[in-house]
Amino acid sequence: MKKDLKFYLNKALKEGFCLGALNFSNMECLQGIIDGAKATNSPIIISVSEGALKYMQDDYCMALANVARKNKGIFLHLDHGKSYEICKKAVDLGFDSVMIDGSSLDYAENIKLTKKVVDYAHKKEVLVEAELGQIKGIEDEVSSASHHYTDPIQALEFVKKTGVDTLAVAIGTSHGAYKYSGEKTLRFDILSDIEKLLPAFPLVLHGASTVDQELVNKINKFGGEMKSATGIPAELLVKAVKEHNIVKINTDTDLRLAITSAVREVLMQNPSIFDPRDYLKVGREQVKQITIKKIKKVFFSENKL
Repeated sequence: MKKDLKFYLNKALKEGFCLGALNFSNMECLQGIIDGAKATNSPIIISVSEGALKYMQDDYCMALANVARKNKGIFLHLDHGKSYEICKKAVDLGFDSVMIDGSSLDYAENIKLTKKVVDYAHKKEVLVEAELGQIKGIEDEVSSASHHYTDPIQALEFVKKTGVDTLAVAIGTSHGAYKYSGEKTLRFDILSDIEKLLPAFPLVLHGASTVDQELVNKINKFGGEMKSATGIPAELLVKAVKEHNIVKINTDTDLRLAITSAVREVLMQNPSIFDPRDYLKVGREQVKQITIKKIKKVFFSENKL
C-alpha cells in the first residue's frame, strides 16, 4: 500500500522530525529538490505558489510534478492559495494537499472560506492547510506589512469548525530574504499554548528560510545586492521540530538564493557562456546541496521513508 502524505505527517509528529515543503518554479529547481531527497532517503513536499503555477502553466507544472511523484514519498502542495477557486483548481489538477490562506480576512470569514475548501478537498481525499494569524514580509504573491501572532483560543475553535488537517501558525517567522531588523527570536510560548489546546495536532511554519549567509555572500560577490538579507536561525527551527509539533516547514527563499548564487558565479567567471544548460546545471546542483543540508540539519527527515 502506498504511504500517503497524512501517514508521513503523523510519522513526523510521533518521531520528532518534519517534512520540508520546498518551493519550485522551474525544472532545475525541482530536479535539485528531488535529487536531494533521493540522496537522503527522505520524504519531501514539493510546493507551488499561485505565482509559480501561473509562471509554469498548469500542464507543464503537472507534467514535472508527476515525474517527480514517481519517486517514493514525494507530495505536491499548493502554497498560499488565496481563493476557493485556486484551491479547487489545484484539487482538480491532482495536488496532494492545498493551503487556503484566509489570514488576511477577518476571523469569521477565514473560517467560512477554509471550511468551504475543506468540504470540497476532503471529498477528493486531498489534505487542507490553513493559516491563522499573519506572517510579515513579502514573497511571491504573498504580502503583509505587519505581524499578528496566532491566538491559541482561536486556533482551537478554528480547527474544530473547519476540519483542517494542518494549521500554519504565526509565531515570529517572516516571508522573504529580509526577516529581521532586531532580535532574532520566535514566540515558543505562544506555540506551547497552542499545543496545550491542540495536543498532537500537526502544525506548520511558513517564512522559515534560514537565508544562508554563504549563499548571500556569493550573490553579493558576483554582482548582486543583498547586503542586509537575514533569516531564521537554524537552531530556532531545530527547537520547533524537536520540542514542538511542527511537522512541516516551508522553504522558498533559500532555494532561490541557491540557484541564483550558482548561476551568478558561473556567468561572472565565464562571460563567454551562453548555453543555459551550462549554468542551470550548476544551479540545479546547488539546490540539491541546500536540500540535503536542510534535510539533515533542520528537517531531520533523512531515512524516514
